[in-house]
Amino acid sequence: MSQDQIEIITIETLADKVKAMREQGRRLVQISATQLPGAIELTYSFDLDNRLTNLRLSLPGEKPQLPSISSIYLCAVLYENEIHDLFGVQVNGLAMDFKGNFYKTAVKFPFASARIPCASSAATPAPGAAACATTPPATLGATK
Repeated sequence: MSQDQIEIITIETLADKVKAMREQGRRLVQISATQLPGAIELTYSFDLDNRLTNLRLSLPGEKPQLPSISSIYLCAVLYENEIHDLFGVQVNGLAMDFKGNFYKTAVKFPFASARIPCASSAATPAPGAAACATTPPATLGATK
């Protein structure tokens, strides 16, 4: 696989693909998440000899769940807790679970919607900007 290719995988093959990366001596560079209409797209990037290999999978937008790879790459706990706190993805089997407290945000799961979140009802978008998503009052303000 060349460095500019992305291999599309399924959630069922994630653990085996990641184990193969580890066995090849690759290091985990990053895990990114992107909110798309109706889905959350995850990209896992691995490096060996300055060449990237990327694995990509899609999760359903409703109640997304993901198996943790932290038993393979311990550093994944940082990315996986971040994905939980910012996108609302339930990550199962985390080696260290911050239980939603990795980030303190004014809006719970601020990137879990394709719409722009607002921290308070007083926030108004800039001229020409898209309107903010409405947020239930229970999620406004800083988390515990």
